[in-house]
Amino acid sequence: MRRLSRLLTLFFLLASPLIAQQSSAPLDPTLLPGRTIFFLAWHGAPSAEVRQANALMSLWDDPDSAQLRNSLIQAMLSDAKKQKAPLTKEELNDYASLLDNSFIIGYLPRPANLPAPKPAMTPAKTTPGETAAPAWSGMFLVYDRTGKEAILSKAVLRLSGSEMDVPKLTHFTVAGVPALKIEHKSSVSYWTENGKYAVSASELSVFEEILNRLAGTSKGPSLAESPTYLEAKPLLSGGIVEAFLRISQVSDLASDSASPNPQLRALVKNLKLDSLHLLAGHLSLEGAKTRVQGAILGDTSTGTLFDIWADGKTNPETMRLLSANTISFNASEINFLGIYKVLKQAFSQGASGSPQVVDALESAAQTRLGMPLAEALALTTGEISSIQNNPALDDSQQIRILGIRNKPDAMKLLRTIEGDKITSEHNEGTTTYMKISLGGTQGAAGLAQWNFYHLAMAPDFLLGASKSEPLHALLAEQAANSDVSLPKEILAARSKFPEKLNGFSYFDFQKVDWPGVREKWIAEAKAAATKSETSDSADTGKKLSDWLATVNPEVFPRHLHCMTGASWKDAKGVHFDEWIE
Repeated sequence: MRRLSRLLTLFFLLASPLIAQQSSAPLDPTLLPGRTIFFLAWHGAPSAEVRQANALMSLWDDPDSAQLRNSLIQAMLSDAKKQKAPLTKEELNDYASLLDNSFIIGYLPRPANLPAPKPAMTPAKTTPGETAAPAWSGMFLVYDRTGKEAILSKAVLRLSGSEMDVPKLTHFTVAGVPALKIEHKSSVSYWTENGKYAVSASELSVFEEILNRLAGTSKGPSLAESPTYLEAKPLLSGGIVEAFLRISQVSDLASDSASPNPQLRALVKNLKLDSLHLLAGHLSLEGAKTRVQGAILGDTSTGTLFDIWADGKTNPETMRLLSANTISFNASEINFLGIYKVLKQAFSQGASGSPQVVDALESAAQTRLGMPLAEALALTTGEISSIQNNPALDDSQQIRILGIRNKPDAMKLLRTIEGDKITSEHNEGTTTYMKISLGGTQGAAGLAQWNFYHLAMAPDFLLGASKSEPLHALLAEQAANSDVSLPKEILAARSKFPEKLNGFSYFDFQKVDWPGVREKWIAEAKAAATKSETSDSADTGKKLSDWLATVNPEVFPRHLHCMTGASWKDAKGVHFDEWIE
């Protein structure tokens, strides 16, 4: 979820730094139909004053970021293979400015009075003359085109002119509005630019319903009257981006396909997906800080999908391995036994499986592991972490950690799983160091091994890294400074969140050797281009290395200090919160 929130954070950055005007008013998601399953709402680019005050936006607007902006916008708005002519700088600025205004992307499910597709049948089972209901695509777009009419029309014309499959265009009227039906060989869509809004949809009934909503002539319930939306509303307030998804209705999407799978639908039911009511969140600018907040809400009682999330603790156990040199830290606590029980229950019921099949799989797992699967999972605490202390963010120096219980049994399990892949093993105090081959072949001369990975099993942790040096350094530092308190900046970041967490992350932008990172990335891009088997990939690698060479690495620490995130579970669901400062 924290990775998803970071992607959401990047979404609004493409709003043009050359703000021409602000949309008159953001689109209101509560106007949408009450049966809306999903929407993503962008409320328009922030004002110049807000952008200047915000660290992330000021990074994006910095002149030293110009090459980054142009490259990303070019990649999103054009494809060299499909465009007849490359976009000019002026066109890039024009099209990027479309993000000054607000828009909503959403999805409506198949109406109850429209028959759903039947499961796929063999020709022998098909009734003569019987026709299957068509597949359903309920996506729609509403864009506030105020002040952007000319640019929008230009963008649509350019897009249609660059298509290899020339569509059939039909003018017609729907909901009292002139519109365009666009027919391709394998798809149909509808488009109109009328008054304040531009609207597009893939289904005519969805197209008409959205137009009636905007005109205020629809009589059905709105999203504002939906209990699910009202539950999500506190998570959707105050942001420039809002996201809403009815998770409990995702199973309805499976029935919208042309060939719905009854086994898949049964499995979704057995997994008690309806215990997860919704996913909602928003992105906001709070002065210099950027914040992403959200949650998965639902029925958190025992036996539901919420069992897969751990209840959490005050601090991850691996936090005691952090030091003043720590640049990044990520920790998550997962309830492995909870996942096991949920999946076992789901696959043991109904059409999705049977107790006999599950028993056979458990027996096979016990034979392979040398112990019951539940006992093997119980040897882990569920905590999974990573630590990076290298300023150049060298991947070979990153350490990954798994929390364990009962080291002797954990070692026995590891030896059983890895077998002859363990090429060396020795003890140093209470820690067992191992070298494992991630690749190998058995030949007449014996076992050939390569691509080694290093492990260190301490009493409470299993640590891994591409090289042994960072493992020795980390454990030696911990042994020498076991009573040293956590770095104050990490403690300050931790203090923002509730008492118990099942996830925590921290990244210090100021400690990164940005020139070193750039050189490392350039070298990797050149190496990838050299090894590429296709000319397209080689060209992409060369362009990437050339672009990286133009980036001023000092622009990042100039604006950014740290990124902090956390997740936790309570009686309502699982929450996540992310800050970029």
